[in-house]
Amino acid sequence: MFLRLLFVLLIALNIAVGAWLLLGQDDVHGRSATDPGVPELHLLSERPAPPSSAPAPTSSGSSAASASTAAAAPVAQAPTPAPSPPPARPNTYTCMALGPFATQVDMRNARVALANQAARMRSRQEQTTQTTGWWVYLPGGGSRDKALELGRRLAAANVGDYFVVSSGDQPNTVSLGLFKDPANARRRREQVIAAGFPAQMTERTETVPEYWLDVVIADNGHADWRSRVKGVGSHSTGCF
Repeated sequence: MFLRLLFVLLIALNIAVGAWLLLGQDDVHGRSATDPGVPELHLLSERPAPPSSAPAPTSSGSSAASASTAAAAPVAQAPTPAPSPPPARPNTYTCMALGPFATQVDMRNARVALANQAARMRSRQEQTTQTTGWWVYLPGGGSRDKALELGRRLAAANVGDYFVVSSGDQPNTVSLGLFKDPANARRRREQVIAAGFPAQMTERTETVPEYWLDVVIADNGHADWRSRVKGVGSHSTGCF
């Protein structure tokens, strides 16, 4: 029994010595407590003090250095922009009607004369009422017999230059003359009235064609249509 207990103690002692040899050799031989390649940990109190750094430059020194640098650097000047050309003046136009022309030939000649001055042209024809003269007459009374009797009475009163109208818009009247000048027509009427006959005076008209040329001319100071087209007037008209 004693021997068995002694044997167990020897085994326990061997185990203790082996454990001491395995676990206590790092401190004895100076082996590192960390794995290879892993930096060693140090306490803050064990870290060496950092070296003193140079004093930072004052703000006045920085400003002076910046000012000297700015003074030494050449100042870059922006290039002067070239003057822009003046805006183009928009073209303006005058629109007018030239005429009236007596014939279509006169109108076509005017169109040819203005071909290099007018921007646009158009021809047109209008109908107008034109005075052909002043007519002095006596109403005939409604029948040809009465008109002939009135003519014999004029002859007896020494009123000549008459004839009895047999057709037209006023048949069976006694015509006393057709005058271009209204003053001459009034004198003839007063003469017949003084002889005792109720003479009348009226204007004679007819519808005739008129020819016009509408033009659009640029206001550039170079167009002078009056030197090329003569004998007609002009007035403003709508542009086209």
